Amino acid sequence: MTSRTQCPRIVIAGAHSGVGKTSLSLALVHALKRRGLRVQTFKVGPDFLDPSYLALASGRPCYNLDGWMTGRKYVCRLFARATADADAAIIEGVMGLFDGADPATSEGSTAEIARWLAAPVLLVVNAHGMARSLAALVRGYVDFDPDLRFAGIIANQCGSERHADWLAESLRVASLPPLLGAIKRDSLPTLSSRHLGLVTADPGNVTSETLAELAAGLERQAAVEDILRRSREAPPLPFSARAADAPTLPKRIRLGVARDRAFHFYYPDNLEALERQGCELVEFSPLRDEVLPPGIDGLYFGGGYPEEHAEELAGNRAMIEVIRRFATDGKTVYAECGGLMCLTEGIETLDGKRHALVGLLPAWSRMLDRKKRLGYVEATTTEPSLWGPKGTVLRGHEFHYSELLADPAGDPAWKTIYRLKRRRSDEEAAEGYQRGRTLASYVHVHFASAPGLVESFVEACARS
Repeated sequence: MTSRTQCPRIVIAGAHSGVGKTSLSLALVHALKRRGLRVQTFKVGPDFLDPSYLALASGRPCYNLDGWMTGRKYVCRLFARATADADAAIIEGVMGLFDGADPATSEGSTAEIARWLAAPVLLVVNAHGMARSLAALVRGYVDFDPDLRFAGIIANQCGSERHADWLAESLRVASLPPLLGAIKRDSLPTLSSRHLGLVTADPGNVTSETLAELAAGLERQAAVEDILRRSREAPPLPFSARAADAPTLPKRIRLGVARDRAFHFYYPDNLEALERQGCELVEFSPLRDEVLPPGIDGLYFGGGYPEEHAEELAGNRAMIEVIRRFATDGKTVYAECGGLMCLTEGIETLDGKRHALVGLLPAWSRMLDRKKRLGYVEATTTEPSLWGPKGTVLRGHEFHYSELLADPAGDPAWKTIYRLKRRRSDEEAAEGYQRGRTLASYVHVHFASAPGLVESFVEACARS
């Protein structure tokens, strides 16, 4: 008999970006938690910021579901594993419902995930200035992909009660999914943001009072019980958490993971994959600590906001020296995006000030007042690397407002080992800077994008 996953679930999707998906997802998560439910959250696409809010609201890790980076089998297994003990799953979409990695297919989109998980879609629309036109817009979304099931519509940025009544009537007369919520303009608390998007959530900027306000606003203006009932109408899925992952191997290495206000962009399932492969993860702070954790075999620097803390990072000379010495002693160091910036000569901030950092990569990084890169990338290795043999193909994404002021590969000690293909433009570029067992790149790699990545990385740490 086939094992099955039966977890009530709903996708909070947008007609386009900026319609309020995150605020409404947080409100719904908190409203369900107040009912005593264990809520598992997910975010579609490559994102580190929205998941930090969803994790804080739910009290559980939030996982990214990305069809382009990881594929269907992995998405379904991850969903099954994460929801094994949950009462409900809230899946926040990315961009608009049908936006993803390809203009001609649903690859990498919210619609793709909703279809794979047979999850009802709650479509959020900015209804400011709309009346019967809402029905025309919704008709297009409903008819565009007949395999999707729509639970209902949330009209955000509404005006009066009369406006909400008109919107509901336009949907009813057109035999469209019902209006399950009409959220008035400025009726929900706003969330802080900075250049990469939202500010990373912590109890200081997303208090329990903020979550309570969001939930109360949703309860007043939306049919939360109807939304919950529709989530429970999702059919059983033909896969389960059993045998979803290989068993955890005995501990064989200790991996230092940089985590503080400057470095905190990590996919939780990447870290869990390392643990299953025999890594003991030991967190340290490049901002606060003066020494590395004892007995570590490798370092992992994720992304984050090193530019926001450049002066403090530069002032911790003890940590800078110990990181440099760790790398020059031949130990394994992997750094991506903000982590790459930490390994450069230093960061030049927008005010023109320079803050000297580790100095491994022979280049300065400079902050810009506009996006430098945003989008999916596929990297093929042109040399043996921490990820395995030459020709290894891995997937990830770039999102940064900084650039390197020189090509590190101009130094003969460094090589570029990634042949990047950028999904949006089909542009190809040489990237991925490697010297010995140090590898730094702007690419946020998802470890599930290729078999053997984690095993190769752990083996490199063990050898060093």
